[in-house]
Amino acid sequence: MGSEYTKRYTAEFKRDAIALVDSTGKTVTAVARELGISSESLRGWYRQAKADRGERAPGELTTAEREELKRLRRQNAEQAKTIEVLRKAAVFFAKESDR
Repeated sequence: MGSEYTKRYTAEFKRDAIALVDSTGKTVTAVARELGISSESLRGWYRQAKADRGERAPGELTTAEREELKRLRRQNAEQAKTIEVLRKAAVFFAKESDR
């Protein structure tokens, strides 16, 4: 199915590829073919760049919003673990005080 190796591209490469789509008027698929990359990768980068420029579809997040969402989800999970530990500690100490 999936490969064990995921190809990573630099931010500069992505920026240049997006600029090619904008400046040449070629389709995303044609530019991707010329660059030897997946058209779906370039399409995703292009869509994200448009969202970052404010040309997004309803419900699409900018890169900054995605990063904030990821940070908040991580923080939420951490707080949920803390709450669970505190809940268990409260139950433990409540049982101990009953003795």
